[in-house]
Order: sequence, then C-alpha cells, then structure tokens
Amino acid sequence: MRQAGLFGLSEHLQLLSAHGDPLEELGRIIDFEGFRRTLVAALAYGDRAKGGRPPYDPVAMLKVLVLAAQNNLSDGRMEYLIRDRLSWLRFLGFDLGVATPDADTIRLFREKLTEAGALDVLFADFDRQLKERGYLAMGGQIVDATLVAAPRQRNTELEKTAIKQGKTAAEIWPDEPARAAQKDTDARWTLKFAKGRPAADGKPQIDIAIPSFGYKSSIAICQAFGFIRKCKVTDGARFDGRMLRDVVTNDNTASDVWADTAYRSQANEKGLKAQGRVSRIHRKKPRGKPMPDHVRRGHATKSKVRARVEHVFAQQKSRMGLFIRTIGIKRAEAKITLANLAYNMSRLIFHKRRAAMG
Repeated sequence: MRQAGLFGLSEHLQLLSAHGDPLEELGRIIDFEGFRRTLVAALAYGDRAKGGRPPYDPVAMLKVLVLAAQNNLSDGRMEYLIRDRLSWLRFLGFDLGVATPDADTIRLFREKLTEAGALDVLFADFDRQLKERGYLAMGGQIVDATLVAAPRQRNTELEKTAIKQGKTAAEIWPDEPARAAQKDTDARWTLKFAKGRPAADGKPQIDIAIPSFGYKSSIAICQAFGFIRKCKVTDGARFDGRMLRDVVTNDNTASDVWADTAYRSQANEKGLKAQGRVSRIHRKKPRGKPMPDHVRRGHATKSKVRARVEHVFAQQKSRMGLFIRTIGIKRAEAKITLANLAYNMSRLIFHKRRAAMG
C-alpha cells in the first residue's frame, strides 16, 4: 500500500479547510489562550527538576475536554478519536505520529481541575471574554432546570434507606469495595412529568409521570444572547423552585426574571424584589377553578420568552448527547459545567456567523 507523504497530508488538510472544518472556526473564534493562567494555577505543575515525562500543554488538554463535551465521549473513545481524526489532531496541536493523551491522562486532567475548583473559574473566564466582546448579560434572564440522566442504580429497600440517610457507598457495602466503587449515592430518583395527549372522547389530558434517575442542571440564560450565565448542579430530586436564588445573577442590565410555575413562591417573590428584580414567573392555577383569562394571556406572552431556555437543553441533550457516565456529584458537576462551557462556545460561534451574514 502506498504511503502518503508530507505533501499528501498537507493537501488533505487543505481540503478539510476548504470544506469548512468546524474546528478551525472554533479555534479561530474562541480565545483558548485566555484560559492558560487559570489552568496553570490549578494544575500547579512542578519545575520537573526530578525529570520524567513533561505534561501535555494544559490549553491543548482543555480543548480535549471541550471536544469530549461537545460529542459526549468517554475518555477511552476520546483517546481513539484523537489518534484517528486529522482534524482533531490539528485542532489540538498534535503532530501526526507523536504521543497523544490516553484515557487515564484525560481523566486525571479533568479530575485535577475538578479538585482545584477550576472548572467554575474557567466558566467565569469565558463569561468575562463574552462581556469584553460586547455580549453583556442583557434583556433579563430566563431560569429553568433539566434532568440529566445517569446509569440507573438497582438497590434494595434497605440500601435505598441508607442512601437517603446520607451514608456513603463504603459504609453501605463495607465488605464489597468493588461494588461500592460502582454505586452512585449522590444521584436521586424523581418523577418527570410530560403532557399527555387529549383523549379522543374529549376528556382532559392527563400528565404522564416518568421515573428518572440522575442529576439536575439549573441554569440562568440572558434573554438577549442566550448564553448560560450561571449554573448549579444538584441531585435529581431537588425541587426547582429552591434553586432560583442560586442561579439568578446580579449583573444583568434588565431586571426581568422569567421562569415556570415551579419557581413561584412567596419566598422567591420576596427574594427577587429584594434584589431589585421583576418577577415574570408564571402564576399557579387556582385550585378547583379555571385559570383567569388575563392570567392565561399573560402566560402566553411570557412563554414566548421563557421557551428560549428549552433550546439550550435541546442542544445539550440531542446534539451533544449529555449523559452522566461518572459516579458522584463532583464528577457530575464537572461533566455538566464542561457541557455548559461547550454550549456557550457554540453559541458565540452562532452569533459570529450571523453577524458575518449581515
């Protein structure tokens, strides 16, 4: 079989560029070097005086995590695809034939950032980049939450009770360390309600309760540009309304806050008022009475704005395939924070494309 020379490889990469390599666009628009200071501070690499193999460039490794988040890939799959795809090698800055990060290297890099609390700082760094480019938090903010699935756990009633009491996996399965290592005691079961279709005989529709297991991602996006401005990860059973004050930001130039009825409570209304925010939260239907017409019309108007947050979750779950494969809430936070960062990067590219089209 004829081997490709350097000129053949160069021509192949030129063809990739000519056909619109999206990673070239990502590398051109996103200032990845802007993350270097945070990465170096978090990783705290030594001076290598004792020798040993030097670590991979931290910016290149961050790009690896972004690619994994965009495509919902395991560390093992990332190891293979970095070696397999020329466009990925070029984006990451690795030469053909040289050593590339393996699955353990990728995992340890992400966990070191997680332990140092650096992922939240990286998310804030990019938000700062957005503001410096003129994408200020404007137009008010939209708050919502979504369930992010994790592998379902099969436990006995006694084990479930112990988990609810806050016991760790090592405490519940002291004689089975291998089993305990595979048990996620931070994720929770909850019911996800979906609208049922109206019956053919005209009877009212009945909501469908779907059991779900995993974590909950609560976010606030700016209404003007659709960027995620703040996020918080909890277990899947956490009530949405309790998270309002954790995700509402203070830097939005408009005071309006949109959310669905789950966020409607006296405590939340008072809290928003104390912050100088204006509640655009849906009102709850009066018990045993129809919804007043003026409230229903107001909800329709609010929904046109509030529905924009659903596009965020749709892209993360459909296009990015967001799913928690790891164990424990710390790793779930890392996974979801990286997904939010990757989403914001793709959102910036969207705005740049639209501006270029005039």
